[in-house]
Amino acid sequence: MNAASTLTARLLAERPRPRGIAGRRYAHWLAVGTVCLGAFLGQLTASVTALVYPALQRRFDAGFAAVEWVALAYLLVLVALLAPIGRLSDLVGRKTVYLGGFAVFGLASLGAGFAGGLGALVACRAVQAVGGAMMQANSVALVARGVPGHAMRRALGVQAAAQGLGLALGPSLGGLLVAHASWRWVFWINVPVAVVGIVAGWFLLPRTRVEAAPAMPRPRAAAGATVVPVVGPVPVVRLGPVVGPEPDGGRFDLAGLLLLGGSTTALLLALSAASGLPLPAWAVAALLAAAVLCALALVRQERRATRPILAPGLVNTPGVRPGLAVALIGYLLLFCPLVLGPVLLAEAGLPTARSGLVITVLPAAFAVAATVGGGLLPHGWSDVARCRCGAALAGAGLLGCALLPALGAPAVLLAGPLLVVGGGLGLLLPANNALVMRAIPAECSAVGGGMVNMARSLGTALGTALPVLGVHLAGPAVGGRSVLLALAVVAGLAVVLARPVRRR
Repeated sequence: MNAASTLTARLLAERPRPRGIAGRRYAHWLAVGTVCLGAFLGQLTASVTALVYPALQRRFDAGFAAVEWVALAYLLVLVALLAPIGRLSDLVGRKTVYLGGFAVFGLASLGAGFAGGLGALVACRAVQAVGGAMMQANSVALVARGVPGHAMRRALGVQAAAQGLGLALGPSLGGLLVAHASWRWVFWINVPVAVVGIVAGWFLLPRTRVEAAPAMPRPRAAAGATVVPVVGPVPVVRLGPVVGPEPDGGRFDLAGLLLLGGSTTALLLALSAASGLPLPAWAVAALLAAAVLCALALVRQERRATRPILAPGLVNTPGVRPGLAVALIGYLLLFCPLVLGPVLLAEAGLPTARSGLVITVLPAAFAVAATVGGGLLPHGWSDVARCRCGAALAGAGLLGCALLPALGAPAVLLAGPLLVVGGGLGLLLPANNALVMRAIPAECSAVGGGMVNMARSLGTALGTALPVLGVHLAGPAVGGRSVLLALAVVAGLAVVLARPVRRR
């Protein structure tokens, strides 16, 4: 092993927890708390940026369609990197990649706060998404690694609560920072959280791989084990049966990943061009054509790939396709009001700080309903019934959001229908996740979970882009009302899509 390989191996080596921590009865909860920092940070970033758009428009003299790429750049990179980073983490070690994610995220947040132009800010957000993907791709696996089986459900519930807390605090915190400090602090606030995450993870997270000593002979894998080569000649032994294809049984579907990223980026750029992004007049048609061609090529590629990222056979499994569609719709309904709400409230003359407090009602209700709302419904209700109830409530709330301004009601009363929207989505999405994961064969659970995450991210991206298009085409009042009415119809579609799985 040469000097460079030795240095790389040492930098990537995972350190064990101190014995004084690892030996304690509550050590696994300390690990869960560390993972919760990353979950909180990721969702805080997702919801806090909506309150920054007006300040960025003034600071950089840019249109709404341009500043929305502060969010879209993050989402696109996140979607593209979740799958490859998950595979890289199996080789390098999930603890190492997770801590590296905190470092990348924190440094990119620092750079975003110092950005002198909109292009630099968008670039920093793209780098920030690399760190976000490094954390998000490993969070559930770290909980599974560090928590005993009897505490698994509770630990995942705590992690979900941390995500809900970050999502709920984002709008109010963003509004307060923009109103009383600067838009730059919306990004700088991430830095101390990232530093705490690195320090806590270093001492509190367990190792996710155990390396044999370099001088020892190469161990033979036990029955059902897989030996995966890492940096240098040192092997990593993963005990237990391998589910699905072996790591080296097929090449990663890079072509599929590029086609997915190309089709999504072209579609969102087309929406931005139609929303006022200064591009040539022919750009919308060209970008839409590129999106369609990439999508068609993606379908063909996924049918031929050894390890497809979208797994067409899995999509055709009864219950999976409608479940993925409902996941996309759910996050579309969640993030559209988060982006549109501040515009409508600003149009009504509400200060930024108060707008943030009103908008916070939506993610706060979502977090509470997702955590405890299921217990308030009749015990005998199936997941399908819970999905339909949640989608119907979300649709009713969106209809209320559209009609209240037309009736001349005070802007702060928008909190009422937003509460209904958030509560409905908090019932819809957990029940839909259960339906999807139940429909997916156990040996494909990792791929299926990745597809659900991808559907969520695409729904979030569309939820960011569509309000901008509506406001550009018809103005904040009429355009915003039209978007909300369209979302109410889409919620009705989710009611129809949620249905029992009929096995062939």
